[in-house]
Amino acid sequence: MADTPKRIGVLTSGGDAPGMNAAVRAVTRTAINEGYEVIGFMRGYNGLVNNDYMVMNIRTVSDTIHRGGTLLYTARCEEFKTEEGVKKGASVCNDLNISGLVVIGGDGSFRGAKDLTQYGISCIGIPGTIDNDIGASQYSIGFDTAVNTVTEMVDKIRDTSQSHDRCTVVEVMGRRAGHIALHAGLATGATAVLVPEVKFDFERDIIKRIVQAAESGKKHFVIMVAEGVGGVGELAKAIQWRTGIESRASILGYVQRGGSPSARDRTMASRMGHHAVQLIGSGQDNRVVVYENGTITDFDLREALDMHKSFDMDLYNICLEINS
Repeated sequence: MADTPKRIGVLTSGGDAPGMNAAVRAVTRTAINEGYEVIGFMRGYNGLVNNDYMVMNIRTVSDTIHRGGTLLYTARCEEFKTEEGVKKGASVCNDLNISGLVVIGGDGSFRGAKDLTQYGISCIGIPGTIDNDIGASQYSIGFDTAVNTVTEMVDKIRDTSQSHDRCTVVEVMGRRAGHIALHAGLATGATAVLVPEVKFDFERDIIKRIVQAAESGKKHFVIMVAEGVGGVGELAKAIQWRTGIESRASILGYVQRGGSPSARDRTMASRMGHHAVQLIGSGQDNRVVVYENGTITDFDLREALDMHKSFDMDLYNICLEINS
């Protein structure tokens, strides 16, 4: 009788992020090289619940490292939020003899992984979200590409703002975190950066900065706003009414999730994917792979979910001081 093959499962869950394919590629190739079969579950936890998967091989992940999106697709699964749904997912893992399941996504995806561990399924999380809001990790796959995308688009917006002596209020992604807004705001020289983590005063933090910049000769302005602050349309109207400067709102939207991943996202995803398989191979389970002080390491899954992501106030203050 043939030996039961060792298997590792992998899925991508939640919002897509550039670099997810690089992570799937690293998991697949590392696992195969170490003697595992690899099962790729389709559309996140939906594939797990519905036994929808494909057997991965070296060629499955060829020519994917540079592609945005995720070859395994991704979706949110309402059924998996129920106890019965989690049980179904655990049963599929057991039936397929999955030694460990690698979950690539954000906090919501990791909470799903934690639920699976209660039924004896070993799970390893890899942070993949452009918001960079995973508390346990200083970096999440997709963040660098998203900031680069925003920077490129705002550079183009600035061209037309400059041509019309206009103020543009730009909304970027980040419902609960302002990391994209902060980094892109600094990179584009935004006159003001508004984030959920810092309460702002309209007169002090926007109007005063615009007026001071205008008095020094500046004629066009960019206000960078995280999605969680919201209200960019009304904000643009208020700026125009208060200053007399023609103002427009621009919501960048889902384009921030797309595009070919940057070199940093490709290498970070490759390192994290490799580390995830190493954890499974060494018998460690229920961990989250993280980037900390230049090193790829890992934390306990439950502890990781309790960690809070700090906002870089030092960088924020630098942005305020040098951007006008």
